[in-house]
Amino acid sequence: MTRVPPVLGSVRELGTVTLVAGLSGCYAATLIMTSSILASISSTQGDGDVAMLLGIVSPVFIGIALYVAAVVITGCVTTVIAGRLQHIALLRLLGADGLGLRRSVRRSTARAGAIGACLGVLAGVLLTDVVRVVLVHRGALPDLPYRWAVPLLALPIAAVALCSVGAGWIGSRAVLHVAPVQALSAVQAQVDPARRTTVVRAALTVTLIGAGVVLLMMAVALGDRMSTSGFLCAFLGAAVSGTGVIVGARFLIPWVVTALGRLLGGGPPSLIARRNAVADPSRTTRSTIGLIVGVVLITTIASGMSALRAAMDAASGLSAAQRHHTDQVMAIITAVLVCLVVISSIIAAVGFVSTMSLTVIQRRREIGLLRSLGFTAVQVRAMITRESIALSATAVILGAAIGVVYGSVGAQSLVGAMSSGFVWGVPWVALAAVAVAGGALVLVASRPPARRAVSVPPVVALRATD
Repeated sequence: MTRVPPVLGSVRELGTVTLVAGLSGCYAATLIMTSSILASISSTQGDGDVAMLLGIVSPVFIGIALYVAAVVITGCVTTVIAGRLQHIALLRLLGADGLGLRRSVRRSTARAGAIGACLGVLAGVLLTDVVRVVLVHRGALPDLPYRWAVPLLALPIAAVALCSVGAGWIGSRAVLHVAPVQALSAVQAQVDPARRTTVVRAALTVTLIGAGVVLLMMAVALGDRMSTSGFLCAFLGAAVSGTGVIVGARFLIPWVVTALGRLLGGGPPSLIARRNAVADPSRTTRSTIGLIVGVVLITTIASGMSALRAAMDAASGLSAAQRHHTDQVMAIITAVLVCLVVISSIIAAVGFVSTMSLTVIQRRREIGLLRSLGFTAVQVRAMITRESIALSATAVILGAAIGVVYGSVGAQSLVGAMSSGFVWGVPWVALAAVAVAGGALVLVASRPPARRAVSVPPVVALRATD
């Protein structure tokens, strides 16, 4: 049987998969080991509320991290495949089977995901054990026979590996649509979505978002009636409408990027940056969707807690001391929840940086053509930076808007009966922090690949095939 050549294999292509899988594994291992430490303490001191609570919420936050990781890995694999369509077409021309090439992608991502998960779990266990030893030495934790590892750590390794397999399989769909004859063309091969697929995607987007909005409105109504099912309805509404946004991101994100691109200015770098940002809707969506999910997660929690504090402040019958105590408790809960979900945003940021880097590297011929037409290195760097600004601003604005809606509705579903109307939770500090982080992300995502791109002589760049 003929061995199918690997489609993915370089460190740059699989590095993001390994890093994202490692972060997810480290996060899961840290939560599992922390739960084990708290369980050991509660078994001797009789207070197991905190351990029980962490054991309940840990699977939720681990699941969120895995979901974001799947989105990021899928986008990374799709980006790599999009840049190697010419190579894939050549392999098809030489006799390689499309399904065989797709299985090669799945094996590569599975291997990288498993390695990253093992390394991440090991790092998480070591980090937790080192922190525990230090805290015991300082007297902050009781000196008990803690376990150095638990059998439950095998679950995140398996979960991350399966997540990588699924993401690689979904992200490699374009392999099946590459025609062997495209290898004979001098133009970079492309796979355009079929009209039927576009129509089905649009219909599914409208259906999911519409159903999610209905569920969110029901959650608000249930919250006004003090129904215990209001929060569950809000969660389902956010999940359904959020899935609709992800499915329809190819329609929504380029439109927002186009609107924001008009603010980039009118010079040649800005004009080309604006057009490049929307020239390939699929590329624009891949570069932005993971970051949007990360911003939505942080904003939802911060907005929800802000709305809860506002509703509690508006409630009658609370003394000044009770209000002060409530504010302190809410601030602590907000900080804990944001810390628990921030790893998902870090994973999303890693995906954004990696996708932008791969995209710039794959556009060496385009950059070489611009250089040969008179663009200076400064203008090329400015163009790539402004593209990153448009994409990052889109993620921050769109993610913050969705997160404020989700957080406010979630809070209303819990304490709607305590407020006189709908309370919007607008966490200005969190929004400012997200905006600053987005600005820093632009520099990290655009400067290094732009520097590498302009370092290649135009003649060499124009000869590049990948």
